[in-house]
Amino acid sequence: MNPFSSATRLRDMIRAIRACKTAAEERAVVRKECAAIRASIDENDQHYRHRNMSKLMFIHMLGYPTHFGQMECLKLISSPGFPEKRIGYLGLMLLVDERQEVLMLVTNSLKQDLNHTNQYIVGLALCALGNICSAEMARDLAPEIERLLQFRDPNIRKKAALCSLRIIKKVPDLAENFVNPATALLREKHHGVLITGVQLCTELCKVSSEALEHIRKKCTEGLVRTLKDLANSPYSPEYDIAGITDPFLHIKLLRLLRALGEGDADASDSMNDTLAQVATKTESNKVAGNAILYECVQTIMSIEDNGGLRVLAINILGRFLSNRDNNIRYVALNMLMRAVSADAQAVQRHRATILECVKDADASIRKRALELVYVLVNETNVKPLTKELVDHLEVSDQDFREDLTTKICSIVSKFSHEKIWYIDQMLKVLSKAGNFLKDEVWHGLIVVISNASKLHGYSVRALYKLFQTSTEQETFVRVAMWCLGEYGDLLINNVEMLDIEDPITVTESDAVDAVEHALKRHASDLTTKEMALVALLKLSSRFPSCAERIREIIIQYKGNLVLELQQRSIEFNSIIAKHQNISSTLVERMPVLDEAAFNARRSGSLPDAASTPTSTPTGPSVSLPNGAVKSAAPLLDLLDLGADDTPAPSSSGGDFLHDLLGVDQSFGSQQSGATHTSKNGTDALLDLLSIGSPSAQRNSSTIDILSPGTSKREPASSLDDLSPVSHSSLESSNAGVASMTDLLDGFASGPSASESNEPVYPSITAFESSSLRLTFNLSKQPGSPQTTNIQATFMNLSSNAYTDFVFQAAVPKFLQLLLDPASGNTLPANGKGSLTQSLRITNSQHGKKSLVMRIRITYKISGKETLEEGQITNFPRDL
Repeated sequence: MNPFSSATRLRDMIRAIRACKTAAEERAVVRKECAAIRASIDENDQHYRHRNMSKLMFIHMLGYPTHFGQMECLKLISSPGFPEKRIGYLGLMLLVDERQEVLMLVTNSLKQDLNHTNQYIVGLALCALGNICSAEMARDLAPEIERLLQFRDPNIRKKAALCSLRIIKKVPDLAENFVNPATALLREKHHGVLITGVQLCTELCKVSSEALEHIRKKCTEGLVRTLKDLANSPYSPEYDIAGITDPFLHIKLLRLLRALGEGDADASDSMNDTLAQVATKTESNKVAGNAILYECVQTIMSIEDNGGLRVLAINILGRFLSNRDNNIRYVALNMLMRAVSADAQAVQRHRATILECVKDADASIRKRALELVYVLVNETNVKPLTKELVDHLEVSDQDFREDLTTKICSIVSKFSHEKIWYIDQMLKVLSKAGNFLKDEVWHGLIVVISNASKLHGYSVRALYKLFQTSTEQETFVRVAMWCLGEYGDLLINNVEMLDIEDPITVTESDAVDAVEHALKRHASDLTTKEMALVALLKLSSRFPSCAERIREIIIQYKGNLVLELQQRSIEFNSIIAKHQNISSTLVERMPVLDEAAFNARRSGSLPDAASTPTSTPTGPSVSLPNGAVKSAAPLLDLLDLGADDTPAPSSSGGDFLHDLLGVDQSFGSQQSGATHTSKNGTDALLDLLSIGSPSAQRNSSTIDILSPGTSKREPASSLDDLSPVSHSSLESSNAGVASMTDLLDGFASGPSASESNEPVYPSITAFESSSLRLTFNLSKQPGSPQTTNIQATFMNLSSNAYTDFVFQAAVPKFLQLLLDPASGNTLPANGKGSLTQSLRITNSQHGKKSLVMRIRITYKISGKETLEEGQITNFPRDL
């Protein structure tokens, strides 16, 4: 016999397929068998039709297409015999789904079988309809299903109830037809019929408010009685699972009672006693018992308020937290999150167990427990909870530390009514996991320390002691450097010591050693080294005996490859060596930082003072380190800077700001009376934008590092974004101003602006990010004051070389820009080389408007393209 003829038995085909050693052999076997089945279908071989369908179902389960056998299913369903109908309906449920049009052809056969005298054939039709019923079939066959809900055989009633469930889901409008038959099923003694009736009533409550009210009114007491009898029923071998009688019926009843009790006080009161009985009598050492208890807790938390019952439910969840099964603990934590809003005090009793879950080995449980602890924190328990979390921080997994530190900092900031406690906790977090925190966190700590005048000494001593034992966290080192620079003199002789402190012995040399260690620390990044250099400069004034040693440390960086460190080294060395008479004024302590403004800016209610507006009409933008705006707008928006008819700025600086930011000038002229600001306010705003005060125009031959057009970096602080730095103390000192002429050695010796034919402009840092610096060398075209020559120098600050380097610039219409080709398109890494490019700008409104420019820089790092954008506004005013 041909092993692949239509007469082949199913077991022989399965044996042949399993004997295949490769996927290709299996496909060949299936292909031959499908060909034989097709031939048999074409011959209309009725003798082997059921066998062919059995083989097609197996082939379908292997994942091969079997659509050609769908009509055979219909032929088998139309057969009068039960065996053929059984194979036909099974094939129909496997090979056909509700989306296929062929299903419409079977509706009439289903209707006939639902009215058949053989209950087994009726059962086959109900099973098929319950699995593949479509909306059209539901409307056509709903009357037959409604009639079968009252059939004499319990198995038929059970299957009819499940079929009704699918009909209601497909056509909710038919729900009202099934309300009375469904409620009749709730009085059944047969558990199979009862559980399907409960499930049908639960679905009716979801889709119809009228059905919900009807069932709530007519059936609540009966359901409560059924649940009570079930909970108190003796051992029944037929329904017993792990010593519990029919836990599935328990769970279905509890879900229906939850739907009935939610929002109805009377229904809730009627089920309270029974729920308490189920919660106390059910054993929790078996999986089935835990499932019933979990549903019982959900029902208790959903129905109307009953304080004692909710405490019982929360206590059950507390027992779940002690279970060894991770799944049970996870669902308990989820439920406790919902229970906090209902009864926070009851959840607080399980605080210790929840804290233990934070230390669990399972990551999902740790995260969920941390969220729950965060919700539980209040004024009374914030200190012990924070202590537990901080202690766990040191031994927690690296993957979990970011979430943990974020939550701790949020808790401390939210409940910090004592600044000393806030400082203590933040220092612990910074010293243990500071690298996982955002910059705004340690900025906020510095603001708090600055405002706590009585805690300056305490803070610097605490930082110094922690610094001796831990320097692994970068942000902690930065805060330590800032405090040592500002308040390092308070370390000596334990100035402003509190009663809770133990005295420590620190010499001036010890303080300098700490800063030097941070400066030479291998892991220190550029920001940390910059702050350490500033701290050394400040300590040179506070510790005159160590000034020479500090100068030797600083001068080591005069040849550093990083231009910023090299520049600071040279400038600071000049201050220490030649300008001792003004150094104390220059590096005096920073003014108290505005805590309210910082908190408002941090929360987003105020814009950052160090940046221009951070959104444009065409898209979002972010502030860049040099105070410009990085926009996601397209190139056309980059080029749209203004119009030729823009009026000249007034002396107040307000209109100049409007022009700079691209504000409509007609608005500025019409509302000029409302937009004028005071001199001090305008100067401060222009200073923040690195433009310079209008009154600070160059009118002297002196090269002043604080004059417009130069970088106004205050060497006393690296935290420029925390507060504007006042220079009033320098301006009030005649000696100080006079001594600034040769601060950068070599500049004062050259010819002054009044002695040469062309004015001399210092270089400006036009743009700077963490990976790139752009410097402009400015000069005037001889005999053409409107024309400015710019030599642009690009420096790569990162460890990766940049390829395909392209620089683009755009200016307003009153300016004309000419770009020469760049010196190359590859920028070496680590500042070991640079690229240069020449620009020429002609200002048609010279003397009325200053230069302004938007830039776009693109380059590739390892083949990946990177884009940086910014706006340059810190050109000298007289260009």
